[in-house]
Amino acid sequence: MVNKLVIVLGLCLLGLNLVNLAAVPKRLRINEEEEMHPVFAQKTMRSSMRLNPEEAEQDYWLEASKKHILEKLSYVRNTNKAKNIILFLGDGMGLATLAAARNLLGGEEMKLSFEEFPYTGLSKTYSVDKIVPDSACTSTSYLCGVKANYGTIGVNAHVKRGDCLAMANETNHVYSLGKWAMDKGKAAGLVTTTRVTHASPSGVYAHTADREWENNAVLEEACPGELGENLNDIAVQLIHGEVGSKLKVMLGGGKRSFYAPEFYDKGRRTDGRNLVEEFEALDEGNVFVKTQKKLLNVNATETGRLLGLFSKSHLHYHLEQLADEENNEPTLEEMTQKAIEVLQTEEQGYFLFVEGGKIDISHHDTMARIALDETVELSKAVKLARAMTSVEDTLIVVTSDHSHTFSLSGYQPRHSDIFSEAESKGTDGKPYLPLSYANGLSFDSFYNTEGHQRYDPLAQRTGEFDEIFPAMAPLLSETHGGEDVGVFASGPWAHLFTGVYEQNSIPHMMAYAACVGDGQTACD
Repeated sequence: MVNKLVIVLGLCLLGLNLVNLAAVPKRLRINEEEEMHPVFAQKTMRSSMRLNPEEAEQDYWLEASKKHILEKLSYVRNTNKAKNIILFLGDGMGLATLAAARNLLGGEEMKLSFEEFPYTGLSKTYSVDKIVPDSACTSTSYLCGVKANYGTIGVNAHVKRGDCLAMANETNHVYSLGKWAMDKGKAAGLVTTTRVTHASPSGVYAHTADREWENNAVLEEACPGELGENLNDIAVQLIHGEVGSKLKVMLGGGKRSFYAPEFYDKGRRTDGRNLVEEFEALDEGNVFVKTQKKLLNVNATETGRLLGLFSKSHLHYHLEQLADEENNEPTLEEMTQKAIEVLQTEEQGYFLFVEGGKIDISHHDTMARIALDETVELSKAVKLARAMTSVEDTLIVVTSDHSHTFSLSGYQPRHSDIFSEAESKGTDGKPYLPLSYANGLSFDSFYNTEGHQRYDPLAQRTGEFDEIFPAMAPLLSETHGGEDVGVFASGPWAHLFTGVYEQNSIPHMMAYAACVGDGQTACD
């Protein structure tokens, strides 16, 4: 009797399900799957876009996989002490940016220079108080080994952004891998395409409750009275600070925070100081340069310390430099080369921080073409650094501080132009672009808020390198993204950088390899 009841109930439930299923038109159920994975008409590819015919054969992929395994098996863990350690940072260089940048190299199968490194991992970028961080608190993480609060640099999480009193308390200060290296007799330096007082490079030497306090004017406005007068802005900390005053190489932009207007018409200091002149007066071996030509002519063996400030604010984008016949700014690759040449004169080795900072700035403005070009420029600098150094004694780590809301979508043909429209159209009958952002200032350029419909994105395109790409939500500036970012390592103890780990582990692993800092090291 019980079994019969179960069977009857089961048939009733099945009947109900069949009725519910029958209520959904068969055409919709089928198309739902088809829309997820649409069928596209075959198109004739341009000769420059043609794929390798060997890819059609399974043997091509089987052999490639075998080769990859054999390559992995051939790796021998390098447990040498790292004489030199170099940290490259692609600011805002998320995984989608890496994937899209390969297209500029010639195709999706290509690799950026650091993607050839033998060991890779993922870094978790959240800060103490934010799911999605900024470049200030992340610089404290990947340089000082401590997670901190949004907007702060070189201080622990007892310091909230803008807290002048907490900043003044030196027990809240944390120190970078650069200081750890110098404490062991090594040299240290930094290179950036942003201002040398900007968030990322400041993590090497500064302690501040607010990343915006790059000069005395903004600091004293935020911290009025005697308190502000007794605190040092970021530029002063670079020239006279405990760490900054010992850095051997400092190259980037940002002249405006080092001069009062009487010395430089775009200067922003209000204390009448000329910090560049003060730097030169510290030692006769100190060298200051402000043009590409002067930098390239620097004799490394005759230089004590090198300061290069090549622009008022950030350096111009690489594509802007190419378009300017009168450009006098160096490339990231050129600055990296000169920095290594100068640091290589140190017998005890060195720590060098190199930032491709304008990947981030172009993403904030939804200028995808520039962001991808700046990523390729970082790749060039990494390739040069690896060629100038020995894998036996120099550890090179490449990572990012955070990602962006940038995405690569659609089902584009291989080797197609990712800056052009996607192969299919939206449900509004208009094309869409494979590259877009979740938010940003470009929203109004691609969406008609009065007509409540999208503009045709192709009508908004200019083809210029600084053209903007669609944003889905209107903001004055596109935001960072919160997903993990890649870490790529080559050299002594590079195998430590595999797996998924907290971002603040990065400097500790580098210190372990170089036997610097107060933590555990390879020399213990």
